[in-house]
Parts: sequence; C-alpha cells; structure tokens
Amino acid sequence: PAFGRPLPFKRTRFLVVKLNGGRHVQGILRGFDPFMNLVIDECVEMAPGGQQNNIGMVVIRGNSIIMLEALERV
Repeated sequence: PAFGRPLPFKRTRFLVVKLNGGRHVQGILRGFDPFMNLVIDECVEMAPGGQQNNIGMVVIRGNSIIMLEALERV
C-alpha cells in the first residue's frame, strides 16, 4: 500500500480539497494510493460562514473528492 511509503517529493505539499456535499478541507498531503484516497495531516475543515475546525490527520476516500488544488508551486 502507498500509505506506508514516503512521497517522492522532498517538500511539504499543502492542498485544498473540495469534497462532495459542499465541504472543503485543507492540510498537508502525507500519502495517497491508486484509488486517490488521501492522507491529509494538520487538516482544517473550512465550514460555512468562515469557521475553521482543526480535525488533525484524516483519510479522505477518493470517490468523495471533486477537486484538488496545490497551495504552492508544484
């Protein structure tokens, strides 16, 4: 499984992930697999009304991802 291996790039990758149901999260990409499941660390849920909820490390299923955006130059 790809979750156990380090990512092939050296720098930290900050992402914004748009999910189905109108949800958005952002954090540090720590891993992924061939199904586009993501492990995001220091994850922050961007709630409606501008509220931000720190939710720590999460696994996001690939089938719930609508869009990914890198917050730094790739």
